[in-house]
Amino acid sequence: MQEASFTGFIKTLFYLVVFYYVFKFLFRLFAPIVLRNIVQKAEANFKQSQQQHYTSNNQNTTTQAPSFSRPKETKKVGEYVDYEEID
Repeated sequence: MQEASFTGFIKTLFYLVVFYYVFKFLFRLFAPIVLRNIVQKAEANFKQSQQQHYTSNNQNTTTQAPSFSRPKETKKVGEYVDYEEID
């Protein structure tokens, strides 16, 4: 049976700490680049879907003029009275 040595434990701990800081450094270096690419792709997909939606709706309504109607006025029930509390 093998026994764990104190120096082996220290080496493992050292490697974990070094790996953590290297990973943290590389993440800060490459994360903005990767996120920028993801956002640009999402933006391109969004613009493409909007363009497709606009062209499909535009083809269906090319001969029709938009009709706008004013909203109906609501009935005026009465005047607002502000009450004050008297002690």
